[in-house]
Amino acid sequence: MEVKVEQMGEKNMYRLTIEATAEEFEKGVARAYEKNKGRLSIPGFRKGKAPRQIIEKMYGKNFFHNDAVDEIVPELYEKAAADSDLDIVSKPSLKVIKMDEEKPLVFTAEVAVKPEVKLGNYKGIEISKHDTEVTDKEVEDEIEKVRNTNARVVEVTDRPVQEKDITTIDFEGTIDGVPFEGGTGKDYPLTIGSHTFIDTFEDQLVGMNKGDERDVKVKFPEEYHAESLKGKDAVFHVTLKEIKERQLPEVDDDFAVDNGFDNVQAYKDSIKKSLKENKESQAKNAKEREILDVIIEGTEIDIPQAMVDTQANKLAGNIQRNIQQQGMSFDQYLKYMGITPEKFMEDLKPEAIKRIQQRLTLEAIAKAENMEVTEEEFLEEKKKAAEGYQLDLEDFEVAVGDDFKEEIRGDVAIRKALEFIVKEAVETEKKKETKAKEGSKSEKSEAEEKPAKKTTAAKKTTAAKKTTAAKKTTAAKKTTAAKKTTAAKKTTAAKKTTAKKTTAKASEKDD
Repeated sequence: MEVKVEQMGEKNMYRLTIEATAEEFEKGVARAYEKNKGRLSIPGFRKGKAPRQIIEKMYGKNFFHNDAVDEIVPELYEKAAADSDLDIVSKPSLKVIKMDEEKPLVFTAEVAVKPEVKLGNYKGIEISKHDTEVTDKEVEDEIEKVRNTNARVVEVTDRPVQEKDITTIDFEGTIDGVPFEGGTGKDYPLTIGSHTFIDTFEDQLVGMNKGDERDVKVKFPEEYHAESLKGKDAVFHVTLKEIKERQLPEVDDDFAVDNGFDNVQAYKDSIKKSLKENKESQAKNAKEREILDVIIEGTEIDIPQAMVDTQANKLAGNIQRNIQQQGMSFDQYLKYMGITPEKFMEDLKPEAIKRIQQRLTLEAIAKAENMEVTEEEFLEEKKKAAEGYQLDLEDFEVAVGDDFKEEIRGDVAIRKALEFIVKEAVETEKKKETKAKEGSKSEKSEAEEKPAKKTTAAKKTTAAKKTTAAKKTTAAKKTTAAKKTTAAKKTTAAKKTTAKKTTAKASEKDD
C-alpha cells in the first residue's frame, strides 16, 4: 500500500490518497467471493460450490470488484490513518478514483484534523455566586407534591361545585337558538379552574349542585379557530352529573411512616438534605458552564465542518437510541415534531460546536498546566466504563479498542482541567454583565452570533411528541367548540417542555 498525504484548501482538512497493491486487492476479491458464492446459482454446480474462475467467466472478471472494495477499503484506511501521524477527528469521506489492471485500487480519504487552540485567559474567571440554601417553603412545596400524588378522588354529594372540583357534565351549545357543529358533549370531565373552556364557562358552574341544569352564556374569542364562531355569543345548556374532589392526606407522623420515615421532622430533614444536594449539584454544573463560556469566548479555535458533522452524528445517534428506548421510532418522532431529517441534523450542529469547543479548550488547559493522568486514575476510570457496559474489566479491555481507551484517558485529563478552572474562579455576589448588555450589540444579534447558545432553545422543542401525542388525541376526542383556541397552544407548549428530557439524556450520555 502506498499513501500520499496532502493538505486541502480548507484549514485543518487533509486528503489521503491510498493505493492498494495487487496482493491486497486480490485478498479483497477472494473475501468477496467467499462471502457471495453461496448466493449464486451456476448451472452444473450445487449452490455455493461453483469455482471463482467459473463465476468470473460467466459474469465477467470484475464481478467481485465492488464487493472487494467494501472488504478492504476500511482496513486500508485505518492503517493509512495510523501511519499518517495526523490527529484525525472526523469520519473519512471516501472516494474510489481508479480501478484498472495497472492499479487495482486507488481511493482517497478526506479527513479533518484536530485544530490548534489558542487559549485566552482561563484563570481567575469571575462568576456569579449560586445560592444553595433550602427554605422551609421549598420543603413544604415538596411535601405538597407528595400529598397531591397520594390524593384520593372521592365523589361529593353534600355541597355545590367549588374551585378545583372535578365535574362530569353534559352540554349543548347554541347561537341565536340554533345548535352548532361540535357544540355538544356527553359525560365530559371538566376540572373547575383548568381554563379548558372558553371565557367564563367554568366560573359559571361554581355553585351548581349535582343534577342541576343551567344556561351558561359565553363569547367566542375573535381569534377562535372556527371561522363561523369567531366573536359570537353562545349559550350552553349544562347538566351537572357528578362532582368529585381530591382529598389530600394530612401531614402527620402516619403520613411520614407511609413514606418511609419515623416522624414528620425526620421526613422534612430528609427532604431538605436531598434538596440541598440537588442545589449544590446544579450550582456546580452552572458554575462549570459559566466559566467555560467565558473562557471559550476568549479562545480561538478554527473548527473544520467535517468535525462538526461527526459530532452532530454522534449526538443524533444518542438521541435516536433514547427515542427508541421509549418505544417510539425515529420516523414517528420526526413526524410528530413536524421536521425533516435534514432539519433535525441542522438543529444539532450548534450543540455539536459547543461540545467541540468545550473539549478542545479543556484539553488545551490540561496540556498548558502539564496535567498528568496517573495509571491509578486511568484504571479507576476504565473500571467505571466497564461497569457502564456491564462487563468485568478483563472483558472490557478485550472488547474496546485502543482509541476508546485513549478517549477514556483524555476524559480524566478534561475532568482535572475542569476542576482546576473552577478552583481558580472567583465568585462574586453580582453576576457579571455581558458585552451585549454593555451596549455594543443587541440580545438578538448576540444570540445569532453564538449558535451554540441557540441549541439550548432548539433542544426545548425536541422530543416531546411522544408524551403529548396521546394527550393530543384524547383532547381531540373531547374537544368541542366550547374550548379555547389556547387549549391547542397549551398542548404545543407541553410538548416543547417535555422535549428537553430526551435530548438532555442523550447529551449526558455523550459527555
